[in-house]
Amino acid sequence: MGSPRRFVEYGEKVEVTVIREVYEETGLKTSIIKLFGVYSDPNRDPRGHTVTIVYLLSITGGKLKGDDDALDAKFFNVKKLPDLSFDHNVIIKDILRSNE
Repeated sequence: MGSPRRFVEYGEKVEVTVIREVYEETGLKTSIIKLFGVYSDPNRDPRGHTVTIVYLLSITGGKLKGDDDALDAKFFNVKKLPDLSFDHNVIIKDILRSNE
């Protein structure tokens, strides 16, 4: 599945943000397995310098659905992903490499 990509609300912990955003954008309830990494290359996003904190999550409930960022939401075979934005292909490759 692609990744919901939003921002932390003022005063909110990033661990709360990831759970909230995944639910709001996909309808899926999740729990954190672990922090995978932090991506902070100033050139990774053409809109400006952003930092992405990547968590590995497990699905604990809910029903997959699209929301305001996408009309549709679906799962993909990790070896047959559509084009990804920014450096998200690098992030996916790093995750797959870590599981080898």
